Parts: sequence; C-alpha cells; structure tokens
Amino acid sequence: MEILQTVQEMQSWSRAARQDGRRISFVPTMGFLHQGHLSLLQEGRKRGDLLALSIFVNPTQFGQGEDFEDYPRDLQHDSELAATAGVDVIFAPSAAEMYPKGYASYVQVEGLTETLCGASRPGHFRGVCTVVSKLFNIIQPHVAIFGNKDFQQLAVIRRMTADLNLPVDIVGMPIFRETDGLAMSSRNVYLTAEQRRQALVLSAGLAEARQLVAAGESASAVILADLSQRIIAQPEARIDYLKICHQYSLAEQEQVDGDSVLLMAVYFGSTRLIDNGFLVPSDD
Repeated sequence: MEILQTVQEMQSWSRAARQDGRRISFVPTMGFLHQGHLSLLQEGRKRGDLLALSIFVNPTQFGQGEDFEDYPRDLQHDSELAATAGVDVIFAPSAAEMYPKGYASYVQVEGLTETLCGASRPGHFRGVCTVVSKLFNIIQPHVAIFGNKDFQQLAVIRRMTADLNLPVDIVGMPIFRETDGLAMSSRNVYLTAEQRRQALVLSAGLAEARQLVAAGESASAVILADLSQRIIAQPEARIDYLKICHQYSLAEQEQVDGDSVLLMAVYFGSTRLIDNGFLVPSDD
C-alpha cells in the first residue's frame, strides 16, 4: 500500500493504473476510520481492480466556530486499518497542497444545498462539492463509494456529478450502526457516556416512526411531532432539524410515501449528530 501526499504523485499513480486498463474504486474520507468506513472500503474492493482511499480534513466545508481544528486525526491508525481492508493507495494531502496560495475556484450546487444541513451550515456544501470534484479530477476513479448517513451530501454529489458530466459512478451504501443502533460517526468520540446514551433516541425514534407508518399513519406532521417529543425529553438534546423529505428532490413532504426519508440533525451537548432512514421498508 502506498501513501501519497502530492497531487502530482496521485495523478501519476492513477494515470498508470488507467493505462494498464485497471478499474479504480475510490472512497473519500476525512479519516479517523471506523467500521462504517471499512464497510465502504469492502464494497470498493469488490467494485474495482484497485482501491484508493483519501484522508483529508477539508477546511472549506467547516464553518466559523465548527470543529475543524479539533476534528479527530490519526493517520497511522487509519493506514493500518486501510491496509487490512485491501487499500492500494492512500491520498493524504495537506491543506496547502489542495488549496495553494491564490486558490479561487469553487463548485456550488444550487437547490439541494439550501435546506437541511445546508441551511444550518452555510457554505458547507460549497466546500464539499469543491473538494470532491477536485478529488475526482486528481484520482480519476471509475466508481466512488459514499455512505447513506450523509444523505443530503450523497444527493448533492450525485447532482454535481451528473451536471458536470463527471465519468464516475456514485454508489451509496447503507448506514453502519453500533450494536445499540447509534449511527457510526467519527464525531461520536466527542460524546460523554450520558450523551451517547441519550443519542440512542435517534435510531429508536426512526424505528418508532417506521412503526407509525406501518400502522397506517401517513401525515408527516404527526410523525414529526411524536419524534420531536421523544428527542426533547432527553436533557442534553437540542434539535437542529427534523424533516420528512423526498429522497431525490429533498423537498419536504406532507404525506409519507415510498420516497420519503426521515432526516435528523440533533445536538447532544455541543456534538451535532445526523441520522436518517426511509419510512417505508428499504435496504437503508
């Protein structure tokens, strides 16, 4: 396994692989890998001849006062896990390598980015789209694997890839959860033991919402009101948003149907967690 840190090195690696007729799978991450990331790498291993992993904490997707400086980093441990997952190359550039002096170009997807996390974190998706488009251009993958936990991000990247005619297949993978239901996230390490216990209300609330729908409830307002009460009963919980949206347009829905996704962002203390799931049975 190689670890490359410059754009030139990474482009040379990819160019050689493509000239040899090799299919490149790619998993972009900000590092501090967990089992959720490893599940993406396992899928990437199946879908290509070579597997590339990026580890880059992207400064342009963090807003003022967010946790860029404190975001957990451990390249040595990440490299060990990546090797066991069959990764062929890690691209781990510095911020200066990705955004050199004088950098002035950004990618903005309109519409899908103006709600949910986009409303709560202005500029976040401009940073996400910029770095992902740069990574696609640098690594030149045939397929890129993303997790469904960042549901809005996945929708935005699919839109960007289609709009810019980028020759990359985008694959979304199911949320990987802890045994108690908490969606795996690098930010889970911020939680105190009590906050983590309270955060289980997210997966439990999703399960309850699905039960309501299965029992015949289709009014989004009723489902969201029930979920809201469950969450605010947790002493350290603060709701950012709870919405039921169409899986493709992300438009809010008054009535639940097969395309309805429950999307949540909730703070437990100062830690912001997201979770989501379809309300009609699916493989999410």
